[in-house]
Amino acid sequence: MPTFTSAAGRTRKVPRILILGGGYVGLYTARQIRKRLGRREAAIVMVDPRPYMTYQPFLPEAAAGSLEPRHVVAPHRRLLRGSTLLSGSVSALDHANRRATINPTEGEPYEISYDQVVLALGAVARVLPIPGLAENGIGFKQIEEAIALRNRVLNKLDVAASTWDPEARKRMLTFTFVGGGFAGIEAIAEVEDMVRQAVKDFDSIRMQDVRFVLIEGTHRILPELGEELGGYALEQLRGRGIEIKINTFLNSAVDNHIVCSDGDEFDSDTLVWTAGVKANPVLTNSDLPLDEAGRVRALATLQVADVDGTVVAGAWTAGDNAAVPDLSTGEPGKFCAPTAQHAVRQSHHLGDNIVRHLTGEPLEEYSHKNIGTVASLGLYKGVAQIFGIKFRGPVAWFMHRTYHMWAMPTLNRKARIVLDWTMALVFSRETVALGSLQTPREAFQAAAASSGKRPAAGK
Repeated sequence: MPTFTSAAGRTRKVPRILILGGGYVGLYTARQIRKRLGRREAAIVMVDPRPYMTYQPFLPEAAAGSLEPRHVVAPHRRLLRGSTLLSGSVSALDHANRRATINPTEGEPYEISYDQVVLALGAVARVLPIPGLAENGIGFKQIEEAIALRNRVLNKLDVAASTWDPEARKRMLTFTFVGGGFAGIEAIAEVEDMVRQAVKDFDSIRMQDVRFVLIEGTHRILPELGEELGGYALEQLRGRGIEIKINTFLNSAVDNHIVCSDGDEFDSDTLVWTAGVKANPVLTNSDLPLDEAGRVRALATLQVADVDGTVVAGAWTAGDNAAVPDLSTGEPGKFCAPTAQHAVRQSHHLGDNIVRHLTGEPLEEYSHKNIGTVASLGLYKGVAQIFGIKFRGPVAWFMHRTYHMWAMPTLNRKARIVLDWTMALVFSRETVALGSLQTPREAFQAAAASSGKRPAAGK
């Protein structure tokens, strides 16, 4: 049996596979390897700052209250028994010496050695240097952001209902989203649906008082669905009173004052940024080959490779942080789109290829033809294109839910999601803001401050 030498000079009998990132690619790859190789055949170490994988296509429904937030995340420790999980983030990678620098959640940074590494860091929000955006905007890639958005929107309704200042009230009831891709369209559609139901419980707020604005820099929304379905979605959203500004950019958001490139200006307390993603910038702190977009260069076998196609031994990648050739198109220079569909399928393939490599079997190239695209436009509303066939309305909405439910890992999570949906059919969704989640110690600190005051003399 071969032995493996660690960075500290110690030998180990099984190869150590270091997986950086616990999203789709990290989780599914680890599970696929563990299905085929036991702990005595391979050691798996995963590094991620969060103890769970977030299934991002369900974030809009979690934000709108159709799904319990805990049900759209998959806990790492329950799903990756037999693997080592490190809570932290990677800050540098020295692949030439097979070492990674880890910044733990608490404590000093340390190094870990490995034999094989999987780059599964995914993508981060592509935040532009727009004045006021960093200070006032909120992203929409993590479950924490979805929960915060839900609480913020419902809290603004509560506060506005008790506010007599018309300008302040108008600002509170204006919700602005930037980005007309899947994330932005599904988020604004689901949240608008939630608000439409919530205002029924208010005597002083009507839907006409609420303003939803979506800003998109290109000439259409949902470009992956084509002109026809994208145009249909545009008509449906505008028909619900949502303002969609195409060919428009956000110029400023200083002090919650929104300035658009079309000359429109207005105040908005809620600004959601969903305008694209970029590869994790920590990749630049590695000695691995990157392309012009900062993604790791890869072959169709999901091995990291130089620009000339030379394999970088011991390095693998997939998902949003990888430039993986799309063999299904037959066009050189085409890469797989950064979608959940590709990430899930690539990760299964990646896990199998790592096992093939360790057992001396020939590797196989990844090739998957996109079966279609689905998007939700709110409850019972959606658009979809499956195998070239276009669907609209409730049928497309049902396809959206069905596909993503089956893609969610474990029977446990699938069952909980279906139960959430079933309960929502019988009872209306909850529209109560839990705003104190963002400041849980505020009431306690106020009580402590008041307790510290001495009573006045004679009292």
